[in-house]
Amino acid sequence: MGAGALAICQSKAAVRLKEDMKKIVVVPLDDPRSSTYKKLFGVSLQDLQQQGLTENGVPAIVGTIVEYLVKHGLTQEGLFRVNGNVKVVEQLRWKFESGAPVELGKDGDVCSAASLLKLFLRELPGSVVTAALHPRFVQLFQDDRNDAQESSLRDLIKELPDTHYCLLKYLCQFLTKVAKHHVQNRMNVHNLATVFGPNCF
Repeated sequence: MGAGALAICQSKAAVRLKEDMKKIVVVPLDDPRSSTYKKLFGVSLQDLQQQGLTENGVPAIVGTIVEYLVKHGLTQEGLFRVNGNVKVVEQLRWKFESGAPVELGKDGDVCSAASLLKLFLRELPGSVVTAALHPRFVQLFQDDRNDAQESSLRDLIKELPDTHYCLLKYLCQFLTKVAKHHVQNRMNVHNLATVFGPNCF
């Protein structure tokens, strides 16, 4: 085989290798070179608001996921207990952060969307209910239940920073809708608290 033929073979092999590598690396987990890339996970609610990534005080990504789940997931059995495909969840995360258009119905499914919401909440720095208020929430629920407790709870929630208060209120409104369909989705208030307690605290 001549030098020219050898060079052509090597060139074709290099092109094939490059194409194979493209197939393997379908989803870059972090692409800081992209001008549209915006980190959404693991970012404080205040930072998201300052970057214009919230609507009515609620992170836009949360609103998008919740709207999808209200339309397509309220009657799904095991909603929030059955985990979505890890690879699909990561691809959805990357798409949201890269600024690519996301259609949760086509790019994912109900379980993946639910897992993505839990992931967002879990990675929030300082959590939805700020660490400074944790001991007071715990103390409040160790006391006997009475009318004064409900009033104290309302006062305590109002001490949350605005962005945290807006997100908690939005989540509670959504989870109330989920609980209303507990016969179909098997997610009553207790089950939802078991799932979302750790994610919010």
